[in-house]
Amino acid sequence: MKTLRESLGEIYRGHKGLLVMMIFLLVLALAFFVFSLVTLSPSSAIVKVGYGDIGSFSGDDLTGMRLAGGYRDGSWASMLTFPLIAIIVGVFHNMIAIRLYKRRGEGVAKAFVLISMTVLIGAFVVLLRLLSEG
Repeated sequence: MKTLRESLGEIYRGHKGLLVMMIFLLVLALAFFVFSLVTLSPSSAIVKVGYGDIGSFSGDDLTGMRLAGGYRDGSWASMLTFPLIAIIVGVFHNMIAIRLYKRRGEGVAKAFVLISMTVLIGAFVVLLRLLSEG
């Protein structure tokens, strides 16, 4: 933990761009965490929890394959993966970025934070689409 704190201090003193990206990732993850918890509806028995374009093959011809895709129903507890994604991406990916900075440099750490932001935005889009169908 001490080395993470020292590395974060070094990032603060010399690499403001990386620090701003890490703070933005944390704020984005916090907003996604709050939004995903607010939109949980434990009173609903069935919610849309996923989407598959093709699904499983369920017939002898192509019509069985086309009819198998679409939104999947499930329980609201399955939607707890979205707050979990927000925690993992917001906290642990920032810690990994600090370690990457120490071992590989600022460029790799910035790329990792940028990819983490993309994953978080993608999860947000998926959650919005599932909520609009439910």
